[in-house]
Amino acid sequence: MKYIKYILISSMVVFTGCTLDEIQNPNSPSEETFAENASQADIQLLAVGLEAVMRNDIAFHYNSVSILAREYYDLSGVDPRYTGELLKGPLDNNGFLTTRAFAAWYKVVKSANLLVPAVENSLAGFSDETKNGYYGFAKTLKAYALLMVANRNYTNGIRIDVEDPDNLGPIVSYENALSEIMDLLNEANSNLASAGGSFDFNTTLGFDTPSDFSKFNRAIAARVALYQGDNQQALSMLSNSFFDLNGDLWTGATHVFGLTGNDLQNTLFHVLNQSGQEFMIHDSWINDAEAGDLRVAEKSNLFDGGTVLFDGLTADYQIALYDSNVDPIYLIRNEELILIYAEAQIGLDNNQAVAAINVVRNAAGIGDYSGDTDNNSLIEEVLKQRRYSLLGEGHRWIDLRRLNRLNENYVPLDRTGDNIIDAFPTPFTEGL
Repeated sequence: MKYIKYILISSMVVFTGCTLDEIQNPNSPSEETFAENASQADIQLLAVGLEAVMRNDIAFHYNSVSILAREYYDLSGVDPRYTGELLKGPLDNNGFLTTRAFAAWYKVVKSANLLVPAVENSLAGFSDETKNGYYGFAKTLKAYALLMVANRNYTNGIRIDVEDPDNLGPIVSYENALSEIMDLLNEANSNLASAGGSFDFNTTLGFDTPSDFSKFNRAIAARVALYQGDNQQALSMLSNSFFDLNGDLWTGATHVFGLTGNDLQNTLFHVLNQSGQEFMIHDSWINDAEAGDLRVAEKSNLFDGGTVLFDGLTADYQIALYDSNVDPIYLIRNEELILIYAEAQIGLDNNQAVAAINVVRNAAGIGDYSGDTDNNSLIEEVLKQRRYSLLGEGHRWIDLRRLNRLNENYVPLDRTGDNIIDAFPTPFTEGL
């Protein structure tokens, strides 16, 4: 499916903080029209728009959190803030590094908040099953977006309740945000369980029916449970997800891209060996890899122009996660779930943890794990496998932080004045 009409929704959702600016356009429906008198076609458009708007500015999220973890650097020289502010701090609470991804994720939240009452008040007269399909879909994606912004803001907290722009809910702590996100995922999953055999709309995320979408929902819930430090709950969520210890590591939910109409391209794709595309993997990722690790060849490219030097930083390898500008970007995939399973088993059944670690290691061509099997050693091994398997997928910074390893032993500081940053500030536009 191509998102030929998604601009309608994204143009309606323009943030100043968490508020919605009114845009009067006589040629397109108003927010009130959607909320009170939407047709079936309107509702389907809203669902497609919700999914499509998730791709907006997605590169700003992945680039910023990956650079903070020193997974890779932007040495293209396009904007000095990528090698200055982002690596030295403090982060500007009114600069694009802080505000752009924040606003993008809250556009998703706003779109979900618009879809739910629109379904309830639609002129289409939907059945309860159909309504539940929309509700489960919207709430799951809303929870995903809130998780992304919570991970960015961390101890600075986020707003969960932004449904009424004139009466925004309070800023809640990271721990409370995770709890409310889990509650929302569980609520969405209950909706999906009562949604019948099919959705009333098309989705391109890769989980096309309510029962399949529930597996995606449970996968995200497993991630949240891991962040909460609740290993038993993480394992429980995995058991109802698409987790498969023997399955394809790349099975998962994806954003799709295209080159026609109003569709978007994957802007995390970088043309290899081209000037202006110097997104360079940190040398330590190359140097710390085990001999023969297939992920190194798959995800990196020795830059033809030789060592890249910019702003006192150097690197030899360009990041090469995507082969084209229409490659999908994953929201979550089976390899992450296997590593969640491995981590959650540590301290419960270390043999199972090792078995899961070996699935990932053997897929990477480096053979079975032969190290110590005490809890700390296994945590280190899972963290290492996550570093190589999930490069550039937005995890390393969060992993180091949640495992109390966001320090110079894991985050190289290459220049005098470089610092480790653990959270984005609350945007100035939030008025705090």
